[in-house]
Amino acid sequence: MKIALLAASAAAVLGAAAPALAGEVYVGALKHDVTFIGEAVGLGAAGREDGVDIHLGYRTERLEKLTWLGRPQAHVLVSINSENTSNFVAAGFNWKLDFGKDGGFYVRPGFGLAYTDGETQLPPVNQPGISQAEIARRLVLYNTRIDFGSKVLFEPELALGYQFNDRWSGELAYTHLSNGQIFHQGKNQGLDDVGVRLVYAF
Repeated sequence: MKIALLAASAAAVLGAAAPALAGEVYVGALKHDVTFIGEAVGLGAAGREDGVDIHLGYRTERLEKLTWLGRPQAHVLVSINSENTSNFVAAGFNWKLDFGKDGGFYVRPGFGLAYTDGETQLPPVNQPGISQAEIARRLVLYNTRIDFGSKVLFEPELALGYQFNDRWSGELAYTHLSNGQIFHQGKNQGLDDVGVRLVYAF
């Protein structure tokens, strides 16, 4: 059911974007809940969930009126997990920064907000008075699910891309989700996704 709802959302987003013939759409396949990036920077993802995240997204053209914000592109994104664990939707801004002239290599930082259907505020395993069966159930959750702490999360992202021609680009992409101890105080295990995206510009 969760996957069906998110897939319908993705179809609606991409369907609404197509008639405008502006901006770009992308599809990506990213490894879900990797840990090596978090370990390197001292933040750490949970490393408890598995699978591949399929990213379906749309980016507008540069928003020329937002000169004070560096003329970003706006993006919307639906992420569907192959194991049906933590799916999410996100929206925000990103900036394409070319290395030299237009075309060729570029870097694309971005930032947004996300909403996940993943677990938040998992019950403690050591709560007094619960049965052994309940302890076992909670242990499974603790070992196999990310505890985001909050349904609403920050969504920073970064991509290294290459523009093949006027229409097609490829990107090595990283997306992070966490509550930043702002949307929730306490658990903040977070999610790191790393993979590739194929981008088509209208």
